[in-house]
Amino acid sequence: RWENLDLAKACSVSAQTISNIKNETTRPHPRILANIKRVLEFNNIEFTENSGVRFKPRDIEIYEGQERFDAFSDFVYEQVKTYGGDVCLSVTDERLFAKYRSNTIAHYERMQNLFDSGVFKSFRILANQSNWASTYSYNTYKWSPESSFSPTAFYTFANCLALISFDHEPAPYVVVLYSAPLAQAYRQGFDIAWAAGKEPPPKHP
Repeated sequence: RWENLDLAKACSVSAQTISNIKNETTRPHPRILANIKRVLEFNNIEFTENSGVRFKPRDIEIYEGQERFDAFSDFVYEQVKTYGGDVCLSVTDERLFAKYRSNTIAHYERMQNLFDSGVFKSFRILANQSNWASTYSYNTYKWSPESSFSPTAFYTFANCLALISFDHEPAPYVVVLYSAPLAQAYRQGFDIAWAAGKEPPPKHP
């Protein structure tokens, strides 16, 4: 259960504003209500019929096969669009994303638009040296050791951690975990690997 002060801080409003909304003593601006809804949803609260709320009943989702991989890309986009933040991707061969995604260019362009609009802060990719596929400016790359090659990827965005296997049948196989603690723990490990990564060579014109 959230105290008024905690919710107020997360929503960048006063505790009195939250109290007034709860007691129905004021009619808040739609922008404030939308922000409160966004914060609650980000913390695994969902809104139900008849103005009810509950914890989200699911904490895992699976996308299996090429057709579902496009749905996963849409999911990533919507999460980043809604919650922003930092995105981390550890992958041995980024070209595998283009291989299985049917809308690769459109996806890159819409992500670039989010970045240009300031919706998310960074998109870091830790990959093997031979797999620098994207030329879009929202991506920042570092190289991981070639010896770490395996057809897998680990992806964190918003409060989600995605585990991806490109060696599954049918491929790809994506497991999305809705868990802020797991996503944060992965980011911490990613930061360590990122610090040890090598700077990529300059891009060719």
